[in-house]
Amino acid sequence: MKVAVVGPGAFGIKHLEAIQQISGIDVAAIVGDAEEPARVVAQRFGVASWTTDLAGALARPDIEAMILATPTPLHAKQAIQCLEAGKHVQVEIPMADNLEDAERLVEAARRAGKIAMVGHTRRFNPSHRWIRNKASAGELTIQQMDVQTYFLRRANTNALGLPRNWTDHLLWHHACHTVDLFRYQTSESIAIARGVEGRIHPELGIAMDMSIQMKVPSGTICTLSLSFNNDGPFGSTFRYICDKGTYVARYDDLFDGRDNPIDVTQVDVSTNGVELQDREFFAAIREEREPNSSVQQCLPTMQILDQIEKSLL
Repeated sequence: MKVAVVGPGAFGIKHLEAIQQISGIDVAAIVGDAEEPARVVAQRFGVASWTTDLAGALARPDIEAMILATPTPLHAKQAIQCLEAGKHVQVEIPMADNLEDAERLVEAARRAGKIAMVGHTRRFNPSHRWIRNKASAGELTIQQMDVQTYFLRRANTNALGLPRNWTDHLLWHHACHTVDLFRYQTSESIAIARGVEGRIHPELGIAMDMSIQMKVPSGTICTLSLSFNNDGPFGSTFRYICDKGTYVARYDDLFDGRDNPIDVTQVDVSTNGVELQDREFFAAIREEREPNSSVQQCLPTMQILDQIEKSLL
């Protein structure tokens, strides 16, 4: 299967590294917004073709699928462009930065009849899948998810500290991970969702701190704290407070409540969440089925984000 990776930045590189571990997948092109970064990444991963022309890549009949790791404001528009060109598409989280564009993307996927998946990596991290497997088997019940998502983003830079030409968002990007994971881990619709936001950055025009509360009908709650003001280690920590044990997930790694590591190597064929995510995308294409984390499955997450945005004080 020939695929193109669009966006040779930090997360595009994670996908390229993951694809190297998956047999039968050929990265046929790297697409970037500037030629030099695209060329450098293409040469690093042994990809023969690189371009700044997305439409040109979409016109290639040999390319079957696209992976979009581009700036958030482009996600919905580019994903729709891929679908209308007859390509399967995996778009990085979030599928859009507003509900209306997410709904347009879901409708475009329905019309095209192609696989359209969102990169909700938390669904695939072995740490979170270990918890889900235990909960599904009735071996534990989640009482609360307590999540901290912290970065230091007082300037408009990306995960590598490089300047960005777009502005990140605590709600529509970073909270999106946890809202979707809460829905997924509880297998319930979210009944209550509300938030408060802190000070607005004078230049960036976004809230730099945010607190979100959620609850599902069974009584499980989620408490989410987010900040772009955190001067310390960055990333997300997920604490699962359960009836039988407490567990802490840090991306692919899992620990008990006393910080003892838990072996998650038997959860799947890899301990790399991005690789497992990409494997699901390619398997869904080959098997002609809906993937876990399809745009249709993730639309309720976008609806909850819209609800939270309207509740912000």
